[in-house]
Amino acid sequence: MSDIPVLDTRPPAGLTPGSVGANKLAKRLKRLTGQAVTDYDMIRDGDRIMVCLSGGKDSYTMLEMLRYLQEVAPVRFELRAVNLDQKQPGFPEHILPAYLDGLGVDYEIIERDTYSVVTEKVPEGATMCGLCSRLRRGILYRYAKENGFNRIALGHHRDDIVETMFLNMFHGARMAAMPPKLRSDDGENVVIRPLAYCSERDIEKYARLNQYPIIPCNLCGSQANLQRQNIKAMLADWERIDPGRSERIFRSMTRIAPSQMADRDLFDFAALD
Repeated sequence: MSDIPVLDTRPPAGLTPGSVGANKLAKRLKRLTGQAVTDYDMIRDGDRIMVCLSGGKDSYTMLEMLRYLQEVAPVRFELRAVNLDQKQPGFPEHILPAYLDGLGVDYEIIERDTYSVVTEKVPEGATMCGLCSRLRRGILYRYAKENGFNRIALGHHRDDIVETMFLNMFHGARMAAMPPKLRSDDGENVVIRPLAYCSERDIEKYARLNQYPIIPCNLCGSQANLQRQNIKAMLADWERIDPGRSERIFRSMTRIAPSQMADRDLFDFAALD
């Protein structure tokens, strides 16, 4: 395992495999994933689900949660883990195949040189995430359609969803986030986020506990001063001052009162006499 790049190989403080704390953590993630899948009707009998595996802590955890649901859920569904190798220099191509072969999971590695496209098109010092994500999304959506998958599972968690709402508010002047389930813009795919109820903190602990072979993103993840990182830092400060605030913000997104907002398309203010 020494040749596998991991962000932090140390077990979380107070947690060891098989301990009471570790078991509680696993049960909590499984319960929250199952609840999100149920609440948003993410998975139905006969579904074929493409699990987008990036090599990060979130997608590894999502794959394990979905494999667990595959065993215990009252419906039958198929899973295939799919990774997009974007040909970044130094990308450790052997890690994911070795890991997935060890699990006995159906998978496919798609090879596309989007790295060259992004570095050619984006000026030096500019944020690469936008173009990179659009290219990646297009390739994965097309693969799902061509291979008969009717669900695309992404590893975004509760904190990702909250961060996205603030990004859109601060930089786009609109209230929008990442819904737990949506139909893609092209109308061809249904995207699900099974970890929508799970916190990043729990996922990080779980990933370290299970020693997932994390593959860092060296293309955009290393860029400084990204707006999402600024939002993440803001929310972390809030959480230190007022623990549980991020969870309450997320819950507020599930309890919207249109008449108490100001969107004329969502509420007929003109009808009020």
